[in-house]
Amino acid sequence: MDKNFRVRVICGFALFFVAIIAMYTFNAVPFKILFGLFAIVSGIELISFFKKTAHFKNVILAIFEIMFLVYSSIFIAQIDVVRIWYIIFGVCGYDVFAYLCGKRFGGKWVKRHRPFPKISKNKTWEGTILGLAVATGLLAILIAALGRTDYIYLLCSPLALMGDLFESYLKRQFHVKDSNEILIKNKFFEKLEVLVGGTEGHGGYLDRIDSAAFTATVLLIITSLFC
Repeated sequence: MDKNFRVRVICGFALFFVAIIAMYTFNAVPFKILFGLFAIVSGIELISFFKKTAHFKNVILAIFEIMFLVYSSIFIAQIDVVRIWYIIFGVCGYDVFAYLCGKRFGGKWVKRHRPFPKISKNKTWEGTILGLAVATGLLAILIAALGRTDYIYLLCSPLALMGDLFESYLKRQFHVKDSNEILIKNKFFEKLEVLVGGTEGHGGYLDRIDSAAFTATVLLIITSLFC
């Protein structure tokens, strides 16, 4: 097994257990603080992109990403544990099922075209559609099983896709492959990035919460206007 992949897997499981503990202690306040800290480091990673390029368009994109990080932290701080689980389930569910379905069925039905060739060329129609369908379906079952009416959270998986695409587009504009590729060269941040498995060749904090940040921001706007 590749060393970087092994580090990422170990850190992923470790963070999962830390998140679970933080979620169910002191009314999820530790988790909300943890999310905020992730957002802060993600913002630092984003600012480091300007060491490569600082065009006006990039500044606008970066401002939007900072807004997603800030407003998502505000939204996460306001909602209860169940709604946090909706976001995690919707975002991670799409990511996992899109990957699995893409591996299993990618290119079998639509062989010549990719849905987002200029932004995320590895995504397939099969993985994207099936990932959205399965994740959204399971989230609907979860909401129904809990006897709640939070069906606005069925938007989590589609929004997760949009958030992922936005960050991929942003990184392409900055000519950055991984969100930590500049900070990882600093000794302090190198140690900090290892906490999310962000060693050389793997993305850092921004790559971990980009979809969740976009999703939570849009949900904040929708619930503020219509709920």
